Amino acid sequence: MSATLLAGFARTAVPQLALRRFLALDAVVTTGNGLAYVAFSAPLGRLLGVGPGLLLALGVLLVLYGSAVGLLASRRRPPVLAVKAVVETNCAWAALSLVSLVVWFSPTLAGTVWIPAQALTVAGFALLQQLALRSVAE
Repeated sequence: MSATLLAGFARTAVPQLALRRFLALDAVVTTGNGLAYVAFSAPLGRLLGVGPGLLLALGVLLVLYGSAVGLLASRRRPPVLAVKAVVETNCAWAALSLVSLVVWFSPTLAGTVWIPAQALTVAGFALLQQLALRSVAE
């Protein structure tokens, strides 16, 4: 995602709106990724070098999590503790994704590119959400 697009996404005089937008973007991307894992777990598993059963389970988890983040984004004023939980969960997901490359998985070249790329994306969501949360608190 380009910096210009993110700046436009965050541009608002209402800090709550920027926070809700970043939560919504996270929800859409996470749910979409989860749906792809569920629908195409076998071919994506082969492509990435990750077991299809694990990918299916992760897909279901991502759909549920993305839906919960979407529900949070729909709130006029998302509760601070819930947003902090999303930020912390996103940080944990990003860290575990990177650790998984070394400890658990033997991914293909595509997996070696995809896993860190999605980890950085999720870490970026966490950063944007944390910054937006600080703006709301000010």
